[in-house]
Amino acid sequence: MTDHILSEVSGGVLTLTINRPDKKNALTRAMYQGLGDGIDRASEDPSIRCVLIQANGDIFTAGNDLGDFAAVNSGDPQANQAREGGNPLLAALARAKTPIVAAVHGRAVGVGVTMLLHCDLVYVAEDALLTTPFVNLALVPEAASSLLLPARIGHARAFSMFVLNEAVDGKTATAWGIANAAVPAAELRAKARAAAEAVASRAPTAVQATKALMRDPAAITAQMEQEGRIFAAQLRSPETKEALTAFAEKRAPDFSKVA
Repeated sequence: MTDHILSEVSGGVLTLTINRPDKKNALTRAMYQGLGDGIDRASEDPSIRCVLIQANGDIFTAGNDLGDFAAVNSGDPQANQAREGGNPLLAALARAKTPIVAAVHGRAVGVGVTMLLHCDLVYVAEDALLTTPFVNLALVPEAASSLLLPARIGHARAFSMFVLNEAVDGKTATAWGIANAAVPAAELRAKARAAAEAVASRAPTAVQATKALMRDPAAITAQMEQEGRIFAAQLRSPETKEALTAFAEKRAPDFSKVA
């Protein structure tokens, strides 16, 4: 597992900590693999009864490392090869059997939000800020979020988050049903840890069966695959090239000049 994903097992809880604070915890391919491997490990190890995902530094995650997106858009063969086979984190989330708890502080961007839709309990800091700027980058939602987010918060709110990049704070995320509770940042880890330990203390077969009954893995996987095809096409498009260039140049993108 990459040093940017820390792993620790204690009290039946596998804690996965995103640990790239110098880069705003932006996720690389190796980090996706590390998170996915951890979730899969929990499903295969009966001694692990809950997974807790948290992050070091000032924010939860800035989402995908934009350098990876730029490399794919430019046609870099290594970057394109790395994306073959899909995103290992998303695949692991789709098939996860073990309950997942998330502790979210600071900013959560893109996949940092959509992964929460696969978590069974989500705790956010009151001053957390959730954004899903996919369309800002000329991309589309992923992680089956185009299915799961409207089901959770309604079409209008989800469309606003995806297309207008409306930011949602911790208290609003709780009111909308994205999170279970918003707490002061200083209390976040303790709150999430206590919840993970409470889950781990329950009858494991009953807990896993309940999680399975509440999910439709086939529908989730099918939606991920459809999103993935469109995402891949957009990632190589002139629209995304303009969006990434504008981001690097710290200006608003001008899609009117994109044929």
